[in-house]
Amino acid sequence: MADWVIELKDIRKVYRMGEVDVNALDGLTLRVQRGDIMAIMGPSGSGKSTLMNIIGCLDRPTAGSYRLDGKTVSELQDDALAEIRNRKVGFVFQSFNLLGRSTATANVELPLRYAGVNKGRRERAQEVLRLVGLEERMEHRPMELSGGQQQRVAIARALVNKPAIILADEPTGNLDSRSGAEILDLLLKLNSDRGVTLIIVTHDSNVAARAHRTIKLKDGCIEEDYVSDAKPA
Repeated sequence: MADWVIELKDIRKVYRMGEVDVNALDGLTLRVQRGDIMAIMGPSGSGKSTLMNIIGCLDRPTAGSYRLDGKTVSELQDDALAEIRNRKVGFVFQSFNLLGRSTATANVELPLRYAGVNKGRRERAQEVLRLVGLEERMEHRPMELSGGQQQRVAIARALVNKPAIILADEPTGNLDSRSGAEILDLLLKLNSDRGVTLIIVTHDSNVAARAHRTIKLKDGCIEEDYVSDAKPA
């Protein structure tokens, strides 16, 4: 029996724009297996950001049901969503979203602070910084790090609460080709070594080609859903 970490059924998201309703997602159904690597592609306005926001518990659907890691979350209120989001989801953004005046260690500690973790917080942060290859940069601030190193800090921050899934929104978009390849390799290694479910929004077909599965959105619906040659046997 499949172990589904994400189960979306008949998801609709409607935004009111003046007197017009805009269907950002239109009856979308999607399931993702634990430990999978999935790429999400599609043109601007196809629903990628809305889908990511719902998967990441940053927003609620207008209609439909969503189960995350076995728990129904589609009807939770903001405080409950925030708690689930902090414990179950790690975010990696194109723009890194690091605190400029804080060290790498302090940036990685943030999700632990929000979760009310006090004991061993610094040690846990430094453990994941070592995991992403930044043992020599733990006390450096973002301005003292390269773009690739900043993204490694962001990945460490996403990992520190041991989430069920990592959502990566164009994680290589602001990096040169070499740094981008290193970050993609790191994310894929975390998947293979730790079994982290990885969902990547990307416009880069080369990135999508390394996912196990790719879905392409159009007008709030899944237009294509296929398994890549990268899917292990």
